[in-house]
Amino acid sequence: MIYSTATVPVNPEGEPALTRSQAWAGLVLKARDARQFLPPNLCIRCDVVEESATHIVREATIAGADLREIITFEAGSKVTFFQATGPREGAIVNELFEDSTGQLQLRFYGYLGLRGKVPGGAEEQVEQAWMDGDKGYRSALLSTLQRTRELLAQGKLQGVAG
Repeated sequence: MIYSTATVPVNPEGEPALTRSQAWAGLVLKARDARQFLPPNLCIRCDVVEESATHIVREATIAGADLREIITFEAGSKVTFFQATGPREGAIVNELFEDSTGQLQLRFYGYLGLRGKVPGGAEEQVEQAWMDGDKGYRSALLSTLQRTRELLAQGKLQGVAG
């Protein structure tokens, strides 16, 4: 199994500040359409195929892999991506919280396995190293916040619910 976590400040020095509701709106938009938040051509399809008061289901093609995710929202604080189909199984969480000094933080954590691969085997070890590395989920958190700032500046964060 793969366990990875990363935490970044929502409002690092020198960046335009985001409120909790603005950061939340960015997370909801990312859940609904990852194409806006990932590097160009990494996600070529991202469609919400089911929606209810408690969750959405999206189907996407990311990094060449087709996947289906059930995504739940804990309003204002947590988005959980359950990997229903695709190369991974398990859950990925994005969570907004205040640290001990009251500063808003964004945390990723995931507990995953690779379908059809040996638990703890070479493929999972490579995936673990990627998740924990410079191009893994920490960079995804930073790019999510940067894209949220861009969308806010463009006036595209209004009316987001989740």
